[in-house]
Amino acid sequence: PAAGMERLRSAGPPLPPYEPLSEGLDMEGLPPPAVVTLEPPPPPPPRDHLAWSLCTSLYGNVCCLGFLALVFSVKSRDRKVLGDYSGALSYGSTAKYLNITALLLNIFFTILIIALLASGTIVITKLFNYQQDQHTFLGPT
Repeated sequence: PAAGMERLRSAGPPLPPYEPLSEGLDMEGLPPPAVVTLEPPPPPPPRDHLAWSLCTSLYGNVCCLGFLALVFSVKSRDRKVLGDYSGALSYGSTAKYLNITALLLNIFFTILIIALLASGTIVITKLFNYQQDQHTFLGPT
């Protein structure tokens, strides 16, 4: 076993020999150890949802919710620049909820319009076919 340990030690770079402290030198005479304090990273700044609000206000401004979301997003960005993260978080959260509400209303109205167009087309087609059955064309007389 001792030969195996020697082989492991010789595999890496040689270690410096152990040297005891010199006569008259104690631990207080040595330089102090370096102390490194690690601070946790700062939290990421709150999101302002500006791009989402801009798209909502341009493409789906139901009941002016997109415009209101844009206003709150700009307020959130202003607060973030000033360093007021709690105010920025509050305004950003309001902008997010306004965007979500506008998106859900857009989806609902789109489905409603498609359903109304489809049912209207079916009703008009049935009415047209009924009119054709009632007034048969006999040809020229």
